[in-house]
Amino acid sequence: MPPAPAVPIPRALVLGSTSVYRRELLSRLRLPFAVEPPHVDEDPLPGEAPAELARRLAAAKAAAVARLHPAAVVIGSDQVADLDGEPLGKPGNHANAVAQLRRMSGRTVVFQTALTVMCQESGFVQHDLAPVRVRFRALQDDEIEAYLRAEQPYDCAGSAKSEGLGIALLDAIDSDDPTALVGLPLIRTCRMLRAAGVSVF
Repeated sequence: MPPAPAVPIPRALVLGSTSVYRRELLSRLRLPFAVEPPHVDEDPLPGEAPAELARRLAAAKAAAVARLHPAAVVIGSDQVADLDGEPLGKPGNHANAVAQLRRMSGRTVVFQTALTVMCQESGFVQHDLAPVRVRFRALQDDEIEAYLRAEQPYDCAGSAKSEGLGIALLDAIDSDDPTALVGLPLIRTCRMLRAAGVSVF
């Protein structure tokens, strides 16, 4: 009797991130996963466009964690707010957040959310970008202050936390992957996990 065909062993899934938002989003898929901080320098290179910065950092995060977990399927993601070609990162504090929101008032900002999925052992790697166009209302200073005091979004790119009170700052969101603005485009994530051999169901 011929031997039974080998059944592939499911690979571990690792999220290369320190973001609580990405962790919450990935948990929606109900897959077991570990979290590993990627320890990547997130400073932009001179003249680097926001989309390219997001792509580079997503790939760097995934690669850094894949070196630690070579047999696992690793997810790396990064988001950069793009204001007319200028990258806006995480404000870090209240004063910077006020300045960012004043600049974005009445304007359209593209939140460039990049994604990389890779497995070092199998050689699998895919990259994608989920741009989200966000049109901000003309914001009053008291609105900005009330929002920041309520949400304290100092760890969010462009100070935008649309899943909370930040939605009231906006006129419109245009995206083909609804969770991309929060930090992890789950439609693309599912597509890339399937390609990597991870069964979402």
